[in-house]
Formats: sequence, structure tokens, C-alpha cells
Amino acid sequence: VQLQASGGGLVQTGNSLRLSCAASGRSFSTYAMGWFRQAPGKEREFVGGINWSGGVTNYADSVKGRFTVSRDNVKNMVYLQMNSLKPEDTAVYYCAAFPGFRPYGSNCLGYEYDWWGQGTQVTVSS
Repeated sequence: VQLQASGGGLVQTGNSLRLSCAASGRSFSTYAMGWFRQAPGKEREFVGGINWSGGVTNYADSVKGRFTVSRDNVKNMVYLQMNSLKPEDTAVYYCAAFPGFRPYGSNCLGYEYDWWGQGTQVTVSS
């Protein structure tokens, strides 16, 4: 599986961005997907995830109510809609995937993921 994240950029506080992640492979609809981020000098952290069907999503407390993960299994795409952005959201954002037959409950753990995209930079200015 190859993942390609895009859509990052420089925005002002309070604005929105939508990140996209394009996946290769015919089995995309069987993968659970996640978004992670890493700010300079900080550890990688879970942002949000979505199960294989799109029926289950979960989020880090820091983004709950502001960010939304969605997917399109026809287009092999997963999205991260980010609203009300804050300077503390500045980071490199990564999409990742793991086989959907594994339990979804540990999806906030980075080591659960088998495949990672290359990351896209999001910078929020104050």
C-alpha cells in the first residue's frame, strides 16, 4: 500500500484546511485509516481515525469538535477536515493504514499501522 498525503499549507488562526490522502491498491476499503501529526521537538501524536467502512471515527481530545476524518472507498481517499485551526495545530501531518481485520480499538497507537504516507506540513499563524 502506498499513501500520499497532500493539502497542507500556511493558514491563519481560525481558518480551515482539508488534507487528503490517496491510497494505492485494490484493498483500500478493507483498511482502517488514521491521521497523526508531529510538531518540531515533539513526539508523533494521534489525531483521528476511521474504520474500514467509515462507520466509526475517533479523535484526540485536542481536536475533537474541530477536525473530521472521512473516507471515500470508491476513490481510495481519506480526508482530514480541519476547522478552527490554532497555532498548536502546526505540525507535519501523516496518514497511515492498517488491515481492517485487526481490532480497531488500538488505532490511536502508531505501531498498529503498517503503512505510512510521507507527510504534509500544516502551519497555523497567530
